[in-house]
Amino acid sequence: MSQNRFLQDWVLPVLVGVVVAALLLVVFPQLRGRTPSPATEDWQGPISYARAVNLAGPAVVNIYTRTAVPQRRHPLFNDPLFRRLFDNMNVPQRERMQSNLGSGVIVSDTGYILTNHHVVDQADAIVILLADGREAQARLVGSDADFDLAVLKIELTDLTSIAVGKPETAQVGDVVLAIGNPFGVGQTVTQGIISAKGRHLESSGRGGYFQNFLQTDAAVNPGNSGGALVDSQGRLLGINTSILNQSGYSGGISFAIPANIAFKVMQDIITYGRVVPGWLGIEASAINPQRARELNLNPAAGVMVTAIYNEGPAHTAGLRPGDVITHIDGLPIGDGKRGEATMATLRPGDTVSITFVRDGSAHTVEATVSVKPKPSTATD
Repeated sequence: MSQNRFLQDWVLPVLVGVVVAALLLVVFPQLRGRTPSPATEDWQGPISYARAVNLAGPAVVNIYTRTAVPQRRHPLFNDPLFRRLFDNMNVPQRERMQSNLGSGVIVSDTGYILTNHHVVDQADAIVILLADGREAQARLVGSDADFDLAVLKIELTDLTSIAVGKPETAQVGDVVLAIGNPFGVGQTVTQGIISAKGRHLESSGRGGYFQNFLQTDAAVNPGNSGGALVDSQGRLLGINTSILNQSGYSGGISFAIPANIAFKVMQDIITYGRVVPGWLGIEASAINPQRARELNLNPAAGVMVTAIYNEGPAHTAGLRPGDVITHIDGLPIGDGKRGEATMATLRPGDTVSITFVRDGSAHTVEATVSVKPKPSTATD
């Protein structure tokens, strides 16, 4: 057989077959014997949040309170004659027991629990039900209505405290879980995202002193108050406190007190018996648009100092009326609400940096936070 004949009859068909087979494997990868990986194979999002719940859940407790409420007297008791008669008979005032429910978070192995002030306000008895089924009477260490926070203490061993996250670095869009006791049905977990940060609610009626709420669409309902808002790793970001819907039911807009503020309040209550907010010794107001244009600033970029307290931290640091404060500890304060929130996390003796604009130039100084004196005098 000639060489040309051999190439024509055998080699060329084989080469053509190999090429066709290679093309088929490229076009139809399933012919290789395995299913191709989907385009989403590299996505790192969790399939389940069970691990986060298993870590945080044991630290979230159900709270049941009882309060003795005097019953309404018969109108005859308003008559002086009948009132004197019943007083002489030593007729006791009748009372009824009013129950309330909420949630709390174990924040230390020694038994300290954070919850909302409105959950335990005026309660005569506070009962804690742990996730493991144990019950305990709680002692009220202290509370603050302005921050809507309360600190409780239970005397039990083998407690699981929650890990704490960093709400200041959390971002809008981060996945969060709300853990609590809605409607008293028992520990329940709902899931959502952080919808906004730094919310200030003029009409919330709760947390009115320094507000820097985390907003979430995780379902929060009556009974969730005082419970935990945690990140996808089970770390505490905030204490659930408020529902925008006045009916008391979550409409996809709920709020939580950031954990860093809650822990500062707790430490103050434990140490001093009350909240001791940081004080810089200034009075400030929003920048009017004309002044903002003169300084080439956005009106929402800071606040203007209107008065300085003599010998106060800001005065000692060199600030003067007319200065525009834009940052505290490197964080923009906006219209001032963020600055108040920053001060809420500081305590007397802490040092902060203050960035301000004077005569068109930016300056940064350090000031030592102190306690507002009684009385104090402001000078223009």
